Amino acid sequence: MDIRQLRYFLTIAREGQITRAAKQLNMEQPPLSRQLKLMEEELGVTLFERSGKQLRLTHAGELLQQRADSLLNQFNETLTEVKELHAGIRGMLSIGAVVSCISLLPQRIHSFRQKYPEVTFKIREGDHSLLADQLDQRHIELAVTRLPFESRFGPERYAVLPLPSDPFVAVLPGSWESGPTPGQISMRELAEHPFLSLKTDQTKGMHERVIQEFNRSGHPPRVICECSSVAIIVALVAEGIGATILPASVMSSFAIPNIRTLTIPSADFQSDVGIVWLKDHVLSNRARHFLNTFIE
Repeated sequence: MDIRQLRYFLTIAREGQITRAAKQLNMEQPPLSRQLKLMEEELGVTLFERSGKQLRLTHAGELLQQRADSLLNQFNETLTEVKELHAGIRGMLSIGAVVSCISLLPQRIHSFRQKYPEVTFKIREGDHSLLADQLDQRHIELAVTRLPFESRFGPERYAVLPLPSDPFVAVLPGSWESGPTPGQISMRELAEHPFLSLKTDQTKGMHERVIQEFNRSGHPPRVICECSSVAIIVALVAEGIGATILPASVMSSFAIPNIRTLTIPSADFQSDVGIVWLKDHVLSNRARHFLNTFIE
């Protein structure tokens, strides 16, 4: 069995039909059917259950699909690494980021491209669940995210480069009266206001950390809205609907009037930030050099 046959097998598995797979591979159906038969004879197993024209993976086929995906990814990554060895730093670097970490990218991308002008970028924004899928499918190499990285695949799958922690700040409507100390607010004072919480079905870490700090202070919040979008929460604050707590760096991404950002001296909690990537993924030269911009 060779790499070519593994590609054939994965295409058939993805399409669920010999006819559609042959079309995707730009080949005739009979030769593809023969290749599948040769693979099954060599392995001594049935890889697909047949139901008319439809094909469904057997247990043996599911195992081969899992291994073949990994093998082909490693093969392609090795080819890329060898080609890049003497080609310099060039090509496209695909990065993912949660919206609350987007502010960490512009300055580094600007300085990176001054040094490596032949590198272009593709940036995908999403929550932890989406970024985990994008990493797994090799659509992105790196993800800039809040920690811990809440992935259905488990933390052992990822390498992590921790970045400096980000202090939490209170974000209030500009029309609300200030507290007794200018520029500051306590958890007790915050608990007196309607509260907007950043939370999604897949990522709850930041929400839980904020709620724990409220409870630790002895003043649980009055949550009137849970929202998955930072931009929507900031817009709701600007409208005077409620207050929220966000990492300080998030606010540098927004230039919205009618909001105030206050420190919370009584609360000793920060948001952990990091860059994650797949442990079994051979990073491209451009990805490795971009990682160095966060270390230097």
